[in-house]
Amino acid sequence: MPVPGRLADVADAPPRPHTGDTVYLSPPDIGPLEESYLIAALRSGWVAPVGPDLQAFEHDVATRVGTGGAVAVNSGTAALHLALLGVGVGPTDVVIVPTLTFVATANAARYIGARPVFVDCDPQTGNVDVDLAADLIRRLRARGERVGAIVGVDMFGSCADYSALLPLCAETDVPLVEDAAEALGACHAGRAAGSFGRVGVLSFNGNKIMTTSGGGMLVSDDAALLARARHLATQAREPARHYEHHETGYNYRLSNLLAALGRAQLIRLDEMIARRRHLRDTYAKLFAPVPGVRLVGAQDAESNCWLTVIAVEPQRCGWRADDLATHLAERNIETRPVWKPMHLQPMHAGAESLLTGAAERLFTDGLTLPSGSALTEPQIARVFAAIDEFLSARACLSPS
Repeated sequence: MPVPGRLADVADAPPRPHTGDTVYLSPPDIGPLEESYLIAALRSGWVAPVGPDLQAFEHDVATRVGTGGAVAVNSGTAALHLALLGVGVGPTDVVIVPTLTFVATANAARYIGARPVFVDCDPQTGNVDVDLAADLIRRLRARGERVGAIVGVDMFGSCADYSALLPLCAETDVPLVEDAAEALGACHAGRAAGSFGRVGVLSFNGNKIMTTSGGGMLVSDDAALLARARHLATQAREPARHYEHHETGYNYRLSNLLAALGRAQLIRLDEMIARRRHLRDTYAKLFAPVPGVRLVGAQDAESNCWLTVIAVEPQRCGWRADDLATHLAERNIETRPVWKPMHLQPMHAGAESLLTGAAERLFTDGLTLPSGSALTEPQIARVFAAIDEFLSARACLSPS
């Protein structure tokens, strides 16, 4: 899920160049290793959407996630589309989608002609409320609806509760698609994000934990599903000397050059996660004495800490998330709200949803803070000084 502009919930524009004195939310973390891999790929002559770096990148990511294979594509959105097709979602099906997510999760269902039905989140993590999802499956089936898939979204770098979600999918025979766009490098119960369900989806957009500038990947143990995805992603071209096509395909493959960038980023992934975890731990200490402020998902020790999100209770602390956002924006420090829930989006007006209000509260009371591994020590110091200034001015800190 991409980084929105300041205080915007429309977010798929690439991050702005890291220039001037602005501290950005999650800028790309690119260095000499990435440069060397790109130069080597350019000099090899493999610049098209095929080549040894592409094959190696797929292998390396599958190995990291622990799946039997992978297919690299040009965006996480493309991967979601192919994943839903791969598990057999059709144009008359329902797809259960968490309402707290980036719009691409719901759009992928619409590409097929399926109908997204939204389910609310766990207020502590922002991830899908599994009990609510179970209730929704029962209601839909009681009406004779076919549930083609449920999409589990790993919010802010923390995995959904797959210990509960996987048994639900097995019991109801509903395929699970894991939208792990934000969670590469995270785990749940020791198992890597992306490895749950029939197929997992990763994103390498410019603001993610690691990037290929733009890009995504399907990861799965289902060799037939991956072969089908690879076929569709290359315009469904048949293996003939001439151009032969029996069905509609898509121009979705990742280029060899971007795969080379991804290979270098993957080498540095653990280092980048460690920096983001250190930032989250520092935020946790800063806000610990502040009544009415908590870190969303802070209890998850297996998160990749992609983005640090706070949830604010104005009646307890005396200020709103927007107040802190404004204060930081005045100091050229970027923040953004939590995703605007899908059931509140104009394009999904009137869509069927099963809600508790948890996602709406996180949207109103949540704020995402600068979390990138590329942030310099002076920038980090500036962010924490600005927050401390804000809290001190409002006498938010509890007496020691």
